[in-house]
Amino acid sequence: MDYKKAYDILEKYDQLHILKHYESLTAEMQKNLLAQIDEIDFSVLDALKDEKNEYKDIQPVAALQMDKIEENKQLYEAKGITAIKNGELALVLLAGGQGTRLGYDGPKGTLNVGKTRDLFIFQLLIEHTLDVVKQTDTWIPFYIMTSDKNHDETKSFFKAHNYFGYHADYIHFFRQEMVPSVDFEGKIYLENPGQICLSPNGNGGWFSSLCKAGHLKNILNANIKYINVFSVDNVLQRIADPVFLGAVLAEGYESGGKVVKKANPDERVGVLCTNNGKPYIVEYYELTDKMRNQRDENGDYAYNYGVILNYIFPVRLLVKIMNEHMPLHIVKKAIPYMNENGEYIKPTEPNGYKFETLALDMIAYMGTCLPFEIERDREFAPIKNATGVDSIETARALLVQNGYTL
Repeated sequence: MDYKKAYDILEKYDQLHILKHYESLTAEMQKNLLAQIDEIDFSVLDALKDEKNEYKDIQPVAALQMDKIEENKQLYEAKGITAIKNGELALVLLAGGQGTRLGYDGPKGTLNVGKTRDLFIFQLLIEHTLDVVKQTDTWIPFYIMTSDKNHDETKSFFKAHNYFGYHADYIHFFRQEMVPSVDFEGKIYLENPGQICLSPNGNGGWFSSLCKAGHLKNILNANIKYINVFSVDNVLQRIADPVFLGAVLAEGYESGGKVVKKANPDERVGVLCTNNGKPYIVEYYELTDKMRNQRDENGDYAYNYGVILNYIFPVRLLVKIMNEHMPLHIVKKAIPYMNENGEYIKPTEPNGYKFETLALDMIAYMGTCLPFEIERDREFAPIKNATGVDSIETARALLVQNGYTL
């Protein structure tokens, strides 16, 4: 991109202040700044003007419960195995986060949860996948979304550990897209004279990021029909689960989400349901007292199954989403920035907005979504906090409970 084109774009979005220091930059810094401008999707700024108050008609959806899954396990598993053997499934691991909240300096997936031996989060997730590779005698394409902060370190980590036994030709890395951060007036912040303040576009941007990295062509050419997307947090989750995939196919659903029975009605997890007849994940703070305590015909809580960010989506509908606009969530944040005097400021209170897309919003673009119940203690050991609930220690305890030696 040249200066004239960058100027025209910034003028259109009233962001010409980004070029204020352009003449004082070195040639290399000028080149980098123009490249940043070229990469940015400035249409995200339009979200600041949108004031949508969508009418919501939220209704519970019955989960496919474990007893029914066990009853039909052979059918589901056979159907899932056939699809995997036919090359219809790919995997996407969302691993752009750092371990900062855990008191760990590095990509979250490189965290070692072992005590007497190395047992990395990435290692556990790969080993779970290798179980299915061996079961199906099929290598499954495995895409790993990183961030600008951890891309090189993540790639080097996998290479240094020989991909934990996974076939290197089937592992692909791609960076998450970045979006600008703005002040409360909608002006994009600068970190320094030649650097725009950028942040990841949220976990809902995984498919657009994958496509931008050039992987969609290979996915379509390989006739991959489904993508199992999951987060790096959960060290016990079953990935490429043929029973899960087979249940989605056998029961005639477009997509599926693994869910766990809530520990209590007030547990802070999103619940798979419908909104105006479309699949929808209602956040815990959206549940009214009446909804939290509502019972179904069996006497169970109607909104009783929380999502764990492990979904199966059809590629054809993901491609359709690419031609539409995912909802953008505008979040108030404390954003470090360079002020008008050229000083770098690290505020302690929110001073602007970041823009995020969420994976849970993809559900609304699916015709139907199957809530697939899993056993909490066997498949749900998230590591989100340094201590307390969903911490390294609670995950370690569950790993031991499931036969792992730490």
